[in-house]
Amino acid sequence: MVQSLSHLELNKIAVVTTAPVRTRVDRNFGLPTALYVATVALYLAFIGVMGTTFMNPELAIPVVIFAGFVAFGFGLAGYWAKMKPHNDTSPLSWSQFTHGGIETMTGRLTARQAAVQVLILPVLITVWALVIATIVALT
Repeated sequence: MVQSLSHLELNKIAVVTTAPVRTRVDRNFGLPTALYVATVALYLAFIGVMGTTFMNPELAIPVVIFAGFVAFGFGLAGYWAKMKPHNDTSPLSWSQFTHGGIETMTGRLTARQAAVQVLILPVLITVWALVIATIVALT
């Protein structure tokens, strides 16, 4: 049930602190920047291959828009990971990543397993674009 309390009654019950509470925020993705850049490069490679395969002046604007979405989407996430305040984390270096791997919700992954998980979709999409380009070139 809801009960109305006066400020005096609320102050008797509640503990009020005026000291600022500093929380540590981890906006880091837990992966080295190289994997992040590789993901962006593979998505942009897909757009480039498809734009080159179906080269048409009418497709120039959509290709630029798609590439812009990829660049801005990943750029915004990268900017968010570096935002302040209370964000004193930094991405893993490549040597830290290869030595220790990463911890996920389902357990620890080695660097190779984590790289495969992160890059499998962009690689498959880029390979798909290359297959489509090959089919178009052969017909």
